[in-house]
Amino acid sequence: MIIICLKGGLGNQLFQYAAARSLAHIHKTAVKLDTTAYYYGGPRQFELSHFNIQENIAVAAEIEKLTEARQNRLQKSFYSLLHSHSKLSPNHIRYNKPQYKADFFKLSDNIYLEGYWLSEKYFSNIKDIIRQEFTFKEKPDDKNQKLADNITAVNSVSIHIRRGDYTEDSKAVQSHGICSVQYYRDCIEYITKKVENPHFFIFSDRPEWSKDILKLSYPATYISQNFGEKDYEDMRIMSLCKHNIIANSTFSWWAAWLNSNPQKIVLAPQKWFADKKFNIDDIVPAGWIKK
Repeated sequence: MIIICLKGGLGNQLFQYAAARSLAHIHKTAVKLDTTAYYYGGPRQFELSHFNIQENIAVAAEIEKLTEARQNRLQKSFYSLLHSHSKLSPNHIRYNKPQYKADFFKLSDNIYLEGYWLSEKYFSNIKDIIRQEFTFKEKPDDKNQKLADNITAVNSVSIHIRRGDYTEDSKAVQSHGICSVQYYRDCIEYITKKVENPHFFIFSDRPEWSKDILKLSYPATYISQNFGEKDYEDMRIMSLCKHNIIANSTFSWWAAWLNSNPQKIVLAPQKWFADKKFNIDDIVPAGWIKK
């Protein structure tokens, strides 16, 4: 049994599930979800139920068994996991750095994973399974279906502009920062040189601000119908675009990754975190273009 601690928004949940599913596949065991972080309200909610995943929710006894009474917060680093001299339980693995660790695949069965696992390298061994399980259970409503039909009929390019908590939450500002206006302008210029008659679809939590700063001279549609509990619909629609310009956001990362166009162009920010010490080479897949 592999239990994954889920936290954060939809993009983070997808990364966490995919890594745990990969390890569970290797050990031919079940992956279970610790959704405790979403029991008490807050700005985020459990959203994986919209996908065709293995939705096995871990019970308290299973969680406590692997974390040795989680209330005592006995947690250990990923590094010390692989060393027998550690005094902490080898069953609770916590790793929050963005760099990929190949030792992940040396982890045993019956563990509790806590971290973000921000690289497709953690699940590249089962990418076809992940693509299948990350299909949507529900059909889109009429409004979103009409938008999806419009997207598939043109040379569609998604642009994801995330502001919201990235500009208003002090911790998010310090850790993430935001993509510059110049980044988006450079990406748009690149696309217009590579894609004939592009039609841009802009997804943003600040649509009016985005419209003011982009000033697009190409066909553009601003999406503002899926805020809140239906944000997964934006991910679905974004993934249907033929090409993607993503933000430093796991949400648009997954939309681009789920894009099935074999000729897709994906543009990603060179700078993913405000803190320059973090290397993002493992976050942005090979074949995507960093700007």
